Amino acid sequence: MRYLVTGSAGFIGYHVCRRLLDDGHEVHGVDSLVPYYDVALKHARHARLEGPGFVPHIQDVADMAAMRAVMDAARPEVVIHLAAQAGVRYALEHPDVYVSANMVGTFNLLELVRHAPVRHFLMASTSSAYGANTKMPFLETDAADTPLNIYAASKKAAELMGHCYAHLWRQPITAFRFFTVYGPWGRPDMALFKFTQAALRGEPIDLYGHGEMARDFTFIDDLVEAIIRLVDAMPGQPVAGDSLSPVAPFRVVNIGHGAPVGLLDFVAEIERAVGRPVARNSLPMQPGEVPRTWADATLLETLTGFRPATPIGVGVPQFVAWFRAHYGV
Repeated sequence: MRYLVTGSAGFIGYHVCRRLLDDGHEVHGVDSLVPYYDVALKHARHARLEGPGFVPHIQDVADMAAMRAVMDAARPEVVIHLAAQAGVRYALEHPDVYVSANMVGTFNLLELVRHAPVRHFLMASTSSAYGANTKMPFLETDAADTPLNIYAASKKAAELMGHCYAHLWRQPITAFRFFTVYGPWGRPDMALFKFTQAALRGEPIDLYGHGEMARDFTFIDDLVEAIIRLVDAMPGQPVAGDSLSPVAPFRVVNIGHGAPVGLLDFVAEIERAVGRPVARNSLPMQPGEVPRTWADATLLETLTGFRPATPIGVGVPQFVAWFRAHYGV
């Protein structure tokens, strides 16, 4: 099939594009290559996608005229919208970027798909949407009305826009909420990247929340497998425990490992993979952060027959091996 994947030079977008190309699909990738982190890493990802079947478009999803031209050229059957401004801490200083990339960009794509419907529109959201919820594990049917940062608020707003378009124009839409994705080609602003880099340099790491936080770490290969399977799980007939809207072909699905790991245990796994201990700076929790995330992945398994299962003891060494090879450490 013909796919349009936004955020194709990003961490998750690159892996999704690579899988689609390997499966024999035509992929039009969209990325603006913003310098939020090292653009060389984004160029390196895109370079690995070059070849038959891949058509890159260096455009901003917030630019409606540019995206209209991309849609006309791609004529996609499926859209996987992954482009976004990520990061909780960056949002404290640059909230406007999140409104543009995550809300305006999503609106543009939804409006374009309204006039040129696709078989399935899939869009990335985040576990941060659960905000101040304390009931664990997080279920898709739980209320997500207490975001703690503009990143979470912008992604929840994108979900709500998706629901409106699904209701008004009957466009099948699935929003998946990611839970702390990690793995090779990961983002430099994420904990695993920063901790590994510091460990290999013999530098201390900053442990926010005094290391008492826990995250539902999800390995990239598991995430990609879940997305690929959800392409064919279009919102239609409800299943057990469904989040399917009663008034629209719209569904929210968690993609998470379903097993929170303490931050100190995560660091210990990095130390084992690197082969040396890491000095630590204990710091208070940053504004906008949540102490714990935990996905209930039952709906994902019901819809696709798949549940993420890669433990950090397998995933972290794969990242460290990639980091050493890519940066020649």
